[in-house]
Amino acid sequence: MNKIVLITGAAQGIGRAIAIELAKNHYDIVINYHTSKEVANNLKTYIEKEYGVRCEAICADVADEKQVDQMVKEIEEKLGSVDILINNAAIDLSNLFHLKTAEEFRRTLDVNVVGAFNCSKRVYPKMLEKEYGRIINISSTNGINTYYPMCIDYDASKAALISLTHNLAMELGPYVHVNGIAPGFIGTEKELDGYDEEFLKSEMEKILVKRYGKPEEVAYLVRFLISDEANYINNTIIRIDGGQQGSC
Repeated sequence: MNKIVLITGAAQGIGRAIAIELAKNHYDIVINYHTSKEVANNLKTYIEKEYGVRCEAICADVADEKQVDQMVKEIEEKLGSVDILINNAAIDLSNLFHLKTAEEFRRTLDVNVVGAFNCSKRVYPKMLEKEYGRIINISSTNGINTYYPMCIDYDASKAALISLTHNLAMELGPYVHVNGIAPGFIGTEKELDGYDEEFLKSEMEKILVKRYGKPEEVAYLVRFLISDEANYINNTIIRIDGGQQGSC
């Protein structure tokens, strides 16, 4: 029986790449989305046709505890309990510091941190019952030592997600392993959108391999971390940034 993977924010970008990579490797996939219904359903159709695994696309705002509860209940009814959770859903409301609002700050924290908390809290009991579970939190180098005042709320949320990772690992061991991944600049359609060419060039110069990462490269790391080969990796944050040096 294939293991069941819930990937939040999976319709596009890194989440989409993770869904495809894990489907290739015989995992059953749940694509969580909030607003991208058509894109998510198209991905579901593609995965089912191309890889022959079970796949569901379910709308839920991960910041809303009741919606998360309903989503997981639907997964359990249709597929079974979640074996692997990838907390990938995130928003980045970049803006000049003096234009930022407390409402935007709270919304960023709600999706990026509370969302991961909500999903983890909902799926972990069944993981403990089975004495098996994997939780991967997609953080960012912005939560470690790469800072941009325009996304101060995003940076804070990703640092908090790293702290959440360590606390969950301590709480849920030994059967549920919790690790984090901290990507640097990944060349998704949204990651590079809105930046001017001069800024992007200067940032690339700080990356030792002199290029931006690919979403598939993050997906490869996820696939490894949930595999049996990574059974001795727990409570760890792994950077995947091409050797990126700190910014700002």
